[in-house]
Amino acid sequence: MPVKTSCPYCGVGCGVIADRDASGAVTVRGDPLHPANFGRLCAKGSALAETIGLEGRLLAPVVNGQETSWDTALDHVAEGFARIVREHGPDSVAFYVSGQILTEDYYVINKLAKGFIGTANIDTNSRLCMASSVAGHKRAFGSDTVPGCYEDLETADLLVLVGSNAAWCHPILYQRMVAAKANNPACRIVVIDPRRTATCDGADLHLPLRSGSDSVLFNGLLAHLASSNAIDRAFVDESTTGAEAALQQVAGQTVAQTADICGLAEGAVALFFDWFAKTERVVTLYSQGVNQSSSGVDKVNAIINCHLLTGRIGRPGMGPFSLTGQPNAMGGREVGGLANQLAAHMEIENPRHRDIVQRFWQSPIIADKQGLKAVDMFDAIADQRIKAVWIMSTNPVVSLPDADRVRRALDACELVVVSDCMRHTDTTRHAHVLLPALTWGEKDGTVTNSERRISRQRRFLPAPGAARADWQTVCDVAQRMGFSGFDYPNAAAIFREHARLSSFENEGTRDFDLSALNTLDDRAYDALTPIQWPVTREYPTGTPRMFETGQFFTPDRKARFVPVTPRAAVNATSRDYPLVLNTGRVRDQWHTMTRTGKSPRLLAHVFEPYAEFHPDDARMAGVENGGLARLTSPWGEMVARVVVTAEQRRGCVFVPMHWNGEYAGDGRVNALVNPATDPISGQPESKHTPVKAAAYLPKWHAFILSRQEIARPEAGYWVGGLSGTCWRMELTGDERPASWRDWARAQLRVGQDDIEWIAYRDPKVGRFRYAAVRDGRLEGCVFIAPDHKLVSRSWLSGLFAEQALSANARMSLLTGQPLDAGQDVGPIVCSCFGVGQHQISAEIKKGAASVDEVGRRLKAGTNCGACKPEIGKLLRGAAVRDSQAA
Repeated sequence: MPVKTSCPYCGVGCGVIADRDASGAVTVRGDPLHPANFGRLCAKGSALAETIGLEGRLLAPVVNGQETSWDTALDHVAEGFARIVREHGPDSVAFYVSGQILTEDYYVINKLAKGFIGTANIDTNSRLCMASSVAGHKRAFGSDTVPGCYEDLETADLLVLVGSNAAWCHPILYQRMVAAKANNPACRIVVIDPRRTATCDGADLHLPLRSGSDSVLFNGLLAHLASSNAIDRAFVDESTTGAEAALQQVAGQTVAQTADICGLAEGAVALFFDWFAKTERVVTLYSQGVNQSSSGVDKVNAIINCHLLTGRIGRPGMGPFSLTGQPNAMGGREVGGLANQLAAHMEIENPRHRDIVQRFWQSPIIADKQGLKAVDMFDAIADQRIKAVWIMSTNPVVSLPDADRVRRALDACELVVVSDCMRHTDTTRHAHVLLPALTWGEKDGTVTNSERRISRQRRFLPAPGAARADWQTVCDVAQRMGFSGFDYPNAAAIFREHARLSSFENEGTRDFDLSALNTLDDRAYDALTPIQWPVTREYPTGTPRMFETGQFFTPDRKARFVPVTPRAAVNATSRDYPLVLNTGRVRDQWHTMTRTGKSPRLLAHVFEPYAEFHPDDARMAGVENGGLARLTSPWGEMVARVVVTAEQRRGCVFVPMHWNGEYAGDGRVNALVNPATDPISGQPESKHTPVKAAAYLPKWHAFILSRQEIARPEAGYWVGGLSGTCWRMELTGDERPASWRDWARAQLRVGQDDIEWIAYRDPKVGRFRYAAVRDGRLEGCVFIAPDHKLVSRSWLSGLFAEQALSANARMSLLTGQPLDAGQDVGPIVCSCFGVGQHQISAEIKKGAASVDEVGRRLKAGTNCGACKPEIGKLLRGAAVRDSQAA
């Protein structure tokens, strides 16, 4: 029976329909009725069924390395936390949770920490993605309120994307923007980003500003709006305060000055300012490029100031819009998931709010001061101020900045508890107690997306092994610690309590209000359809747009302008560290790959961590395209594959943040990342780390393809995973084995019986190729070279699908060339249909002159559309080559 649920990846919050047949096989498709995606899914969402296998799952509690019963594990956790609190006080323990747990899980863990243990030392990995936006909202609006909705993107005439590669990070929402632009000839898109990303493919203007200069740009825009008489004076007078101070701050800032500081062409800045000033319906969408900064909150307010000055907020097709990174980052904000919040958008330092929450919970205590934010929390673990930590559904040894310090901190901690669905992650390796958690498809509850829309995640799979819902685990520990109020029969009961608290003594004073949902019975909860909060008796079907009346949630009901003084990034570049490291995502991976890394087709798009250099910087560093580079910062180092492109701004290096110790050696970029944080939001400076680069030149390079999983090396650079039709590993080394043949056979682990070996050796050059064949089928192959210039892997992986190798296939293994043995499709461009770059280029040569025509011929780009920018790039490259040839 089909089950309607929601996607567990980004903050778009797409609806998913999951089908499970009699054999247990699962298929997924987009929900055509869900208002976030109307049936479309990106490559990650489309591949969800490939990630639900039980390989690598944590299926039983583990205490000190030994599997045990739930009773034993829960007693160990409860007794350990109770003892440490008793001996050292409530602030000696901490909880680090995740935007990937459900709202009901989030609610009970916050209730336990803040209302019963009495500590606000509970923070979330959402601190790493949207804390600056939360703080900016509260400074401007008096509340953490996202004003608009996705429909605004389709009614706007100007879409400004700042620090957001939405084409890759929020692909379904980006495709809605592109479709809206196609239907509205007046619509323009501006992308503000140091890199030319895939999002620029649909843009009318790209501003590749100097890293960290966003506040300067938007201060310049504010000055231009004032001087060009684009002020909505009635709105400013009636609905805001502080405009005079904000305008005084930017007085005299010219377009020329702005362009110079931002490293932009004056004409391009003038054009952007003119479009913004003369376009009524403007939405400014911003994401991690703004938030992940030591001045992230100021950047957010610099953007909001421009919307307040023009009155472009609270009306259709306009407003500032924060794109959240995780499926339930906003749900966590609703329940007080950050260390500086209370539940239901109440403030921990407000005595009235503390009293409301404590009386509602009937709790013995309430935390009365902010707790430690993520980076500070792990510093406190390192110096043993915090002696016990419970980590839930996140991987901080990979995702936090200065990640090696995080690893050392956990090793020094007296009690580390980790709730996770996976047995082996970089973080679980440091746990004293592992608690098996349910994952997507197995758990039941709610999440809230970027437009304040609450959706249900519904269970359609049985709980595997001893895995349990996180809320159940938390409640059992709370009861073992002697606390009452945690005897919920199901997730619906938690949601009802959460909704009741949102309306308790609210009376319109707080933005978050679910009063119309606080009496939902279990059946109504099960049937809950997507709805945007507030959901009140006045608005029982939800509230798409906030601030329509010009009333905000400050004491005087007026929005506040915030004067912004631009600040340089903490820890600037220097002679020793001349480049700026900027981290981010790739199209087909999610966070630290514990889910998406299980999908062969998702790994086929980008298999290795890479470092993207401008050609001038590559020459200065002595690195070449396709080679390897070692990046070093004052905090750590990594090795990555080099990509040289003029689409990267000079002086900057981009590296994806996904790879971890389970999939790569020396591939964790956050080991390098600057741990500086915004003084208000506590969000780390993930977009600006000073680094240096140098060529990494091992003695040999190799790749292995095999039908069976390949053992990981103990040292050196390596990247491994299930890619396409086989297991794949890229690796290097500094010591040559005595026998390459014996080494290759040891890597493939196919034994000697009934194996036919195909071998090519060129000892003088240092090139070797070995292939193992059993009963005519390829079992594995190893290719070795003295440099990185090894043959394409795509046609080789295709040979694993053949039941019997042809004569051409055998010869190809010797020569290292396809020889018609298998099609070399090239690097995968369209993950949905497995279409490679060479296939697309071939169709372009045959006359395919548009993205749509390529789609008609190959299907590439016709599902989620996330690969359309890459197809467009291939088309433009072919056109340039044709013009040069002419």
